[in-house]
Amino acid sequence: MSTLTWPLRLAWFAAWYLKEIVVSNVTVLRDNLTPGQAGTPGIALFPTRCRTDTELTLLAALITLTPGTLTLGTAPHGAPEDPRVLYVHGIYHPDADALRADLAVMESRMLHALRREGVAR
Repeated sequence: MSTLTWPLRLAWFAAWYLKEIVVSNVTVLRDNLTPGQAGTPGIALFPTRCRTDTELTLLAALITLTPGTLTLGTAPHGAPEDPRVLYVHGIYHPDADALRADLAVMESRMLHALRREGVAR
């Protein structure tokens, strides 16, 4: 990855994220307009690969802006080599591992777009 591709990666991430917002909105709307409740709410501990406070804050904001998910908080940062951790509430995932898998995809795409040198996905 090079610095030359950085603006394109940011634009591609923005387009992908907008698509995710629409898909999530449709899921929540369908659940609210149909009888019954399709959600399986739960909380997952998500260890991140974020290196800076900016990356962690942006990831937490992106998660919270996505309908059906909410960042509840972070764990206190221990040693510098410890992964930064987010507590995330999700409504439409069968278990915590499925929620973590979706969050890992979002995190990889965000870090790939945000870091000038890119991140292997």
